[in-house]
Amino acid sequence: MEAKQFGLGDVVQMKKPHPCGANEMEIIRMGMDIRIKCVHCKHSILLPRAKFEKSMKKVLRPAAKEGEEESGS
Repeated sequence: MEAKQFGLGDVVQMKKPHPCGANEMEIIRMGMDIRIKCVHCKHSILLPRAKFEKSMKKVLRPAAKEGEEESGS
């Protein structure tokens, strides 16, 4: 089975929705535990990495890299 690819700042879709109704979460901390923040209500949740990988469905929007952001000049 292929390992899921995700990174800091990515917006991911979870299998079960948050009680507020949204199932989009932003990864705000990574390590042995992963902290995710609900995009809709801004509530944050700390999950063990194994549980997060099991309940994550897919990456919806990858984080913007340092050099890729367009400047308005």
